[in-house]
Amino acid sequence: MKYYKLKILMILGLLSMFSCESYLDVAPESVLSQEEVFSNFDNAQGFVEEMYAMVCDYGTAGHTFQDYLFGDQSFSIPVWKSSSKVDLGQLGFWQNGSLSYLGVNKRFPGGNGNENTSAAQATARHRVWEGSMKGIRKANIVIESEYLMVGLSQEEKNVILGQAYFFRAYFHNEVMKFWGRFPHINEVFYGEVTIQRPETYRESALAVNEDYKKAIELLPLNWDNESYGQKTLGQNELRVTKGAAYAFQGKNLLLAASPLMFANNKAGMDTYKYDTELAAMAVDAFAGVLNLVDQGIYNFASADKIEEVFWKTSTPGTFPALSPGAKELIFSAPGGNNIANQRFMSAGIPNTVGNVGASGMHPPTHNYIHYNFGMANGLSIEDDLKGPNTYNPNRPFDNRDPRFYKYIAYDREPVGTKATIPTQHKQWQFYTGGAHRQNSLSTTGYGFKKFFPIVNGEYHSKWNPIIGDYMGMRIAMRVTDVYLMYAEALHVSLGATSAPASYSLTAEQVINKIRNRAGLVNISSNVVGDSNKFMDELRRERTVELCFEAHRWVDIRRWGVAHLDRYKTKTELVFDKAWTSFEEKVLRIRVCEYPKHYWLPFKANQTQFYAGFPQNPGW
Repeated sequence: MKYYKLKILMILGLLSMFSCESYLDVAPESVLSQEEVFSNFDNAQGFVEEMYAMVCDYGTAGHTFQDYLFGDQSFSIPVWKSSSKVDLGQLGFWQNGSLSYLGVNKRFPGGNGNENTSAAQATARHRVWEGSMKGIRKANIVIESEYLMVGLSQEEKNVILGQAYFFRAYFHNEVMKFWGRFPHINEVFYGEVTIQRPETYRESALAVNEDYKKAIELLPLNWDNESYGQKTLGQNELRVTKGAAYAFQGKNLLLAASPLMFANNKAGMDTYKYDTELAAMAVDAFAGVLNLVDQGIYNFASADKIEEVFWKTSTPGTFPALSPGAKELIFSAPGGNNIANQRFMSAGIPNTVGNVGASGMHPPTHNYIHYNFGMANGLSIEDDLKGPNTYNPNRPFDNRDPRFYKYIAYDREPVGTKATIPTQHKQWQFYTGGAHRQNSLSTTGYGFKKFFPIVNGEYHSKWNPIIGDYMGMRIAMRVTDVYLMYAEALHVSLGATSAPASYSLTAEQVINKIRNRAGLVNISSNVVGDSNKFMDELRRERTVELCFEAHRWVDIRRWGVAHLDRYKTKTELVFDKAWTSFEEKVLRIRVCEYPKHYWLPFKANQTQFYAGFPQNPGW
């Protein structure tokens, strides 16, 4: 056994700081022996705390804070931005770039991933690869040190190990989402690394599943109810729990069951073909969370509280999705500082109005909105055009799904009525030549406002500066996401109308629950009776509900559709001020070939260590 001198944070409860400004403020540190670190709970938890800071926050862990959306949902002109690199098929950008959460940690000297700083942005915080590798190693040190925990009670030992098993699994999943099958690293390597890369994603996922099972067994439902949680009573909301472990266990299994992973990079991938055994296992894991929702530990937010999930908070500087009736937050990265979070909140809003220092704007594409945000009658535009024809191409913003008006900024929508607001900014001017239709503003004819404060019909603006009172954030796992993943896994394992033994709702009932919250009617029985059509609608509901939450690129890859023309073509809506004509025009055709552009390439030296770690296909 090799022993270490380990650096630990000497403040227990860093995660208890709600304010993003105070989270990970510079803390006293100490270098202790491995025996000293794990000799008591405070020291051991101080060591574990750093794993929370290694969780990458996609929305704020980059220099260009809008550049966290890949896939087909947004458009950026500059080719140096990471989203454009993905569009151009240049997935190797992550190896040298430093501007997005998929980049390296070298934006500035000293910015190589420091978990002891409040500047949760490009100058300091971890990206996915480096943070995950360090996190896996740290988790293995904790697990390896179990025999040293002689000064801890059984409950304290359980929660220390439970967090370590959770994070070992979570960090593996973070790598697997972007790089594919990856070996399960379950030991601390001291010398040469010769671990083989698994043949299938399934093999990786099943190994990770064992870690989640251990985490579920060891973690509490609520830290506030435990003796060790009394030291940070009322400030434990961001710590990992049994519910978080259930949720990510299900996600790990669903991703492994998905068409891309099931096909294992082979030809003939079928977007409707899942691994039904893994999907059934995922259902039971998600059921573990949904039973907790029914017990009131989490909430499925009502329509009148949905803003409280994304940005609206009762106290300035606190996280959303934690208030009564809107407690959808299951797990999240700690977030950035106030400046980073405000830039994230304004990603889809023209800076001439938002005025929070963001560089440029990533507006949603017309194709993404047209194909996914349907009509007020609950139909997609494609189905509506077959009858009853409520969609009018000459009035494309009329009669839309209520979520269109909640999440999308569109032409002529009021921005504010205050006398101090200049006339050209009182409503959105996204028409050609309009005040908000420029290359550095909206290039597509839309904006998005999901995380942007709007109170009593008044947008935040330089003339109505309210953004500082709120804290928008991208949540890594929330209740609505769990419902949607449960419905998907259940549909492919049992069908749309059957409930499992582990939970009472069918996939059809879940989708109706989500649609009804949005003000839509139940899904058509004709759709429910067609397995593929129901899957299409289920995916469309997921796309709308989770829009701009950084799930889309993973989804269109795991579904095996990213290389299809519909998902490669990014378009704008061109129209005049008087709305006399509307025309869809192509902005960019994304480069995406299967299987090459479905996985990021590993660094060359990663695949040259030894003959058991092949590069991803096409690279």
